[in-house]
Formats: sequence, C-alpha cells, structure tokens
Amino acid sequence: MKSIPIDSDLFISNRERLKKLLPGNSLALVNANDIFPTNADGTMGVPNSDLFYLAGVAQEECILLLAPDAFDEKNREILFLRESTPHLAIWEGHKLTKEQARTISGIKNIQWLSEFSSVFHALICEAEQVFLNTNEHQRAAAEVETRDTRFIRQCQQRYPLHQYRRLAPLLHQLRAVKSATEIALIKNACDLTNKGFRRALSFTKPGVNETEIEAEFACEFIRNRGCFAYPPIIASGANNCILHYNQNDQQCKKGELILLDVAAGLGNYMSDMTRAIPASGRFTRRQRQVYNAVLRIFRQMLKNIAPGKTTRDLRRECDELATKECVDLGLLKMSQVRKQAPDNLAVKKYFMHGVSHPIGLDVHDVTYNHFPIQPGWVVTCEPAIYIQEEGFGIRLENTVAITENGVVDLMSDIPIEADEIESLMNPIKR
Repeated sequence: MKSIPIDSDLFISNRERLKKLLPGNSLALVNANDIFPTNADGTMGVPNSDLFYLAGVAQEECILLLAPDAFDEKNREILFLRESTPHLAIWEGHKLTKEQARTISGIKNIQWLSEFSSVFHALICEAEQVFLNTNEHQRAAAEVETRDTRFIRQCQQRYPLHQYRRLAPLLHQLRAVKSATEIALIKNACDLTNKGFRRALSFTKPGVNETEIEAEFACEFIRNRGCFAYPPIIASGANNCILHYNQNDQQCKKGELILLDVAAGLGNYMSDMTRAIPASGRFTRRQRQVYNAVLRIFRQMLKNIAPGKTTRDLRRECDELATKECVDLGLLKMSQVRKQAPDNLAVKKYFMHGVSHPIGLDVHDVTYNHFPIQPGWVVTCEPAIYIQEEGFGIRLENTVAITENGVVDLMSDIPIEADEIESLMNPIKR
C-alpha cells in the first residue's frame, strides 16, 4: 500500500494508551510480519497492523520494544530497523533511515536490528512480566508458523523463568476504539470508495466483463494512492449468491444484477462497501422489490447499532427484520417461522451471515465477539437477502462510526437508493 502522511501524534498517543494498560515493570514487544514465500523466488509482504498502530511503520523486519519502567529512560521506547546496504539499495530500494523513522513514529531511540539481542537481553533482565504478541483474531486460520510464534518459542527457551503474558487482548481493546484521527483516515478511504463506485456505475452496461468493472475500481483507487481493502467481489447473476465470490471473470448480461463488494484502503486504513446494481441500468420489478426490502433492513439496523450491544445482538435483531421481509416477499410462510428451532432459523436460507463487524487497520478488525460496542468503534452494517431459486441476491453495506449520540454513516454520500443508482447509470443525454 502506498504511504500517506500521518501525524506522529497518532502513534505517540496509541503507545501511551497501551503503556497505561501494562502492569509495572513490564516489557512489551511487537514484531513485523514475515515476508512469506509464494512460488519459485516470489514473496508476499503484508505489514503488521499492530506494529503500524503503535509506530506507523510498514517496513519488514522491524521490532518495537516498550519498557515503560526501564531504568534508562532512553530505553523505554525503542524501534529496531533493518539497516540498508548498497546491495539492498540496488535490489530493494529505499529503507527507512533513523531520522525518517523518528519523524514517522515519534520514537527517539531508533536502532539497527544488529543491536536488538544485546538491548533485549538487558531489558528483559529488568522486567518481571513480558507481553508478547500473536494474531488472536477469532476467524484467523493460523496454519503457518509466524515470526511471532518463532520469537515466542526462542524467548521462552532462553528466559524460561519470566512471566509471559498475551499482548493481543490489550491491543484488541485499544484498536477497537478509534480516535478522531483514525475515523478521519477511515473516512478518507470511504471517500475514495465513493469515487470508485461512481466510476463503475458510469461504466457498467450489458456485455462488460466482471474483470473490466474491477479494473475501473482499481484505476480510481491506485491513481489516488489507495488499493483494494480486500479481494474485490464483482458478482453478476447467480454469482450474487456466492458470499466470497472472487472469480470476477464472467460477462454481465442484460436483466442481471451485479453485486459489488468493493472498497478502498488508504494509508493502511480500510473501508468496506457493498451495493447491488442492475447491469442494464434498470431494476426489474422483482429486483427492486427485494432491493427495497434489504434497504429497509439496512435503515433500521443503522438505528439499532448502539453502545452496549454486541455484534451477536445485532445479528439477532437483523434476523428478525429479515424474517419479516422474507415473509412479505413470499419467500417464507408464517407456519415455517412458527415451527423454526432457535438454532435453525428459517431465514438462514436467505440470510446466513453476520450483519456487522469492526473495521480499521484490518477489514475484519481485531476484537472479541463478547466485547460490547463502544463509542469510537467503526463497524459495518450489511444486511442481505439471497434468493438462489430466483438467481440473484442483494447485499447493502456501509462503514459507520459509533458515537455517544448515535451512528454516523461514513458512506452516506455513496448512492444507495434504487432511484439514485438508476439515474447515475442512465444520465440524461444533452
């Protein structure tokens, strides 16, 4: 992802918030992610979101040490960097200098990785508790050993008598509540998503390929220093009903709907948006009927999202709304609803996923399902109805911020009404 300027005050504030959660005489460490091999000599690098949250750096092999009670004050915050060489400069290009890292992170003590072992040894000998990091996202499939996993094993082998604790729960607690600066950064990503969506609307017509629509988004995102926040879903026709469809290579046909689950990431902060648009520029009567049903659910769920609730609470409320709409649409009968088991709702045939998840540095941002929503959270609102027997599905999704006074829709200026979408796809010719 292309970098954009972010004031170091954000990262300084994030570190201070973490330090307040650490017990006395603690040492906390965050590693950059590995650069993973793909095939042949290919590699794939993904910045570590926790490291970026605390230091603002996305460079490989960085290590952040926090020791708030270290005897030597200059060792209370240390960022270790990979030192550049003439060889690296030729083959990989620019690496952060110490001064650049100081400016980005606000950390005064920047050292090269070659100094890490001796400095870490001195600090861990002072510490009583050591907080190490792992990816604890509840949907993560951790099948590959990570840099964090290796470091934990090495650390515990060398220093077996220390008390080791999990850093992830503290970072989840902090990262879930966004600062005003973070919400503004997410809003920037939402605004870029808006530009991409409007461009795609003006381009789409029967006969274009899903790939071509993806390319329209890509052009708008990349030219503005952004990227796809996640693999885009451009799903026409029956592909609407495949939740994580990403083949994106089918021709869009007259009369079909195209489900667009596409959003921008900008400056490492993400957005998330879904719309369903008619390939021909006009919804059929049935498509509009279902579209407006989902839109009614969406509008009500925006009102329902509130501090104190969990995402599971929201799912239950959305299931009730979707059930009513499915009955009204003739998809369900009240007899089916009355006979349903609590753990096997009839509506799951037409709406089978969650309605909200946190978003920030990651599209499915870190939290735990039992955490209640708080002011400062940024989440999605994404109800849907999928009708496989009719060959189409509709999902509507915006990124929203939670405040003490209610929900702020960060995508309120992105077209969502059926009439507005049709007018943008069928501009008046002068």
